[in-house]
Amino acid sequence: MKNTREKLIDAILLIAGNFILAFSVTFFIIPNNILSGGVAGVSIAIKPFVDIEVTTLMSIIIGVTFVLGYIFLGKKFALKTVASSILYPIFIELLSHVDIPTNVDPILASIFGGALSGLALALTFKTGASTGGMDIPPLILEKLTRVKVSVWILVVDAITVLLGLMNYSLNDVLIGLVSVYAATTILDKISVIGGQQARQVTIISDFYDEILKHLHFEISRGSTLLKARGGYTLRDKEIILTVIDRSEYYELEKTVLDIDPDAFLIVSNVTEVHGLGFRTI
Repeated sequence: MKNTREKLIDAILLIAGNFILAFSVTFFIIPNNILSGGVAGVSIAIKPFVDIEVTTLMSIIIGVTFVLGYIFLGKKFALKTVASSILYPIFIELLSHVDIPTNVDPILASIFGGALSGLALALTFKTGASTGGMDIPPLILEKLTRVKVSVWILVVDAITVLLGLMNYSLNDVLIGLVSVYAATTILDKISVIGGQQARQVTIISDFYDEILKHLHFEISRGSTLLKARGGYTLRDKEIILTVIDRSEYYELEKTVLDIDPDAFLIVSNVTEVHGLGFRTI
């Protein structure tokens, strides 16, 4: 039941994330030609070099980066991102027919467009997917370097915006950098809300040897053994302490209960993990 509930929450977050991103792009980024990074920003930056509409360029970039995500981040990630690759263009198309005034001051459009984009990315990343497009390269770089994704998004988007110097004014580039900063700041702040990045699991079981073998060789996670003594039985015990990705928890829980139905598990959410196997910044 809990698993079904989390899947429903993930689906809602995925839909909300893609809608918010499409709203930001449709009403803030594209109307004001903001060099914001992301698919829209890259499309605007390279539009002067090719005779292709911005929306068409966005579809091409989404397709190419999706293939890269499948290769480097795996089938599971790709399947979740398929939903974004479908939802995002649909929302863009639907919102393009909504008549909302877009004559906003460029700086305000940059700030709010960037902030909404950061919120959208954070919601989508919490589901273990992406919105597709230019957030996939930072996710690949995070996996390869263990430097958190918000840092790579800042780097990749900043480079994208700076490329705009070839065809846009310095004023346009500076406004674009404001948008990039707003997006990565919001992403970083929202990412730690809810503590969904990892889970700390404490396991008390007489069959700790078998559990450790699965943890080390099947899930490929480290552990720490803590010496303890039962308060009621006064027996010495070994307690397993480990930190794993959220997606790995259900496999570990099932295995532990298969090995020892009477095992005692204490699970808590962790908002930041630094070290081997996790991020380094």
